[in-house]
Amino acid sequence: MQLDPTSGWCHGIRHCPSPNCNVRPQGEISLLVIHNISLPPGQFGTGKVQAFFQNRLVAEEHPYFAGIATLQVSAHFLIERDGAITQFVSCNERAWHAGQSSFGGRENCNDFSLGIELEGTDEQPFTDAQYAALVALTRVLQRTYPALTLDRICGHSDIAPTRKTDPGPAFDWPRLRAALMDKKE
Repeated sequence: MQLDPTSGWCHGIRHCPSPNCNVRPQGEISLLVIHNISLPPGQFGTGKVQAFFQNRLVAEEHPYFAGIATLQVSAHFLIERDGAITQFVSCNERAWHAGQSSFGGRENCNDFSLGIELEGTDEQPFTDAQYAALVALTRVLQRTYPALTLDRICGHSDIAPTRKTDPGPAFDWPRLRAALMDKKE
């Protein structure tokens, strides 16, 4: 996997472009936000996350979809349970993943962050394949965007604590941080 800084797209992973993005102010990337998502909630491998990020989710297919089908959201990346990575938005553009948010006293985290969705829930452990893919992707991103230091990798719950709980208590932050500090991996 390799990131082309000119286009903002990673080579060696699946691309599934989302229309839910716009111009990033000043081009700054200095925050990495980890999320979780599953559609329907608690179900994996359905392809509905991809449909959701492309505004193709059919409201009638599941009762939960009726409340979200008209939302326009995206993330830069999704890591599925098997470790497969899909990119939806160029890193050079602003994905719509953080919503009303604040980090270090600065509002509108979408302006300066990248969003990675892990297929999962707050309560279920994430897979070894997901952690391996997350570490590999994060390292690629850190090489291109050196401002993405360990202290600037956070959860959605950290930047929107009154609205969001993801990636949730099942996410192993010590495991991620230790893997990112280990230069051998």
